[in-house]
Amino acid sequence: MNTQAIREKIQEVKYPGFSRDILSFGLVKEVTFEKKEVFITIELTTSDASIPEQIANSLKEKVGTLEDVEKVNVTMEVNTPDPSSKPAGGNNNTAPQNIETMQQVRHIIAVASGKGGVGKSTVSVNLACALQEALSKHNKPNKIGIMDCDIYGPSIPLMLGANGQPQIEKNLIIPVENYDISTISMGLLVDEETPVVWRGPMIMKTIKQFAENVNWGELEILIIDLPPGTGDAQLSLTQTIPLDGAVIVTTPQKAASEVAKRGARMFEKVNVPLLGVIENMSYMEDEKGEKSFLFGEGGGKTTAAALQINLLGQIPLDIRIRKGGDLGIPIVINEKEANASKEFISVANQLIERLYRK
Repeated sequence: MNTQAIREKIQEVKYPGFSRDILSFGLVKEVTFEKKEVFITIELTTSDASIPEQIANSLKEKVGTLEDVEKVNVTMEVNTPDPSSKPAGGNNNTAPQNIETMQQVRHIIAVASGKGGVGKSTVSVNLACALQEALSKHNKPNKIGIMDCDIYGPSIPLMLGANGQPQIEKNLIIPVENYDISTISMGLLVDEETPVVWRGPMIMKTIKQFAENVNWGELEILIIDLPPGTGDAQLSLTQTIPLDGAVIVTTPQKAASEVAKRGARMFEKVNVPLLGVIENMSYMEDEKGEKSFLFGEGGGKTTAAALQINLLGQIPLDIRIRKGGDLGIPIVINEKEANASKEFISVANQLIERLYRK
């Protein structure tokens, strides 16, 4: 029997809590067949002791149905996050010691959404600027970084006005800076006309490189801008980088909020705390202060209530946010008195209170 038939059976085994199979997640290290016995080696990182057992049992069940297979041997190589560092879902105000390049990063939060088109990257950039200002007012170091993990749609450099290719020093990538915010993005590493056409394992490898091969230096908070959904990037992130928590971005309409709830459940399954919900494009306000709810109302509140977390803020639909994103000048930098800027600052203050809670 060739190993292709075995791999097809392995593809039927889903990672617990996900709809994707363990093969596409790149967790299968080796597959061999000898004397009617199958030998499978799986490598993964998790602090949940039940996950390796679930995967092993599923593999034995699925692969064991193949003709000529009498026994399935599964070897699990499990990497457990260092408890002396900052495990996923933990918050001991120390950097992850198992990633040398991130030892001086104090807090790490992910910004995620269930679906595309909700303005998640716009929120990430303006939230970074808001956190910078809020940290200063709290008399704390205000150096912020953004890791753009939206591999297929890397828009952070444009919105942040970060230009030029990153430099290499001592075999480490130096992030590009603007507004004293450090960022690394696939948008800085490939030509604008070059499409990124990658499979899951390549995405996982890139995220790992963004963590381990980038000299992040001293950062008070690192924001990780995730692609929409619950696929390779999300799982790779939680396996690679110890997170303090995740912020969920949605828009008011039901189509976005329902998907946002499902996306948020992924973080719960991997023990990453949910820090709150941000409702983007909540309303449009005219010169008289009257609000028009173009995308309906209540999506953010419904999502937050279902997840039993706080609604951190409702960001208005403001043309200055779009213009700022196109020009690389975030509204929080350029229009501090705008209602949108004040709302971002309010969100930043709430996150700081949560992150630094004793």
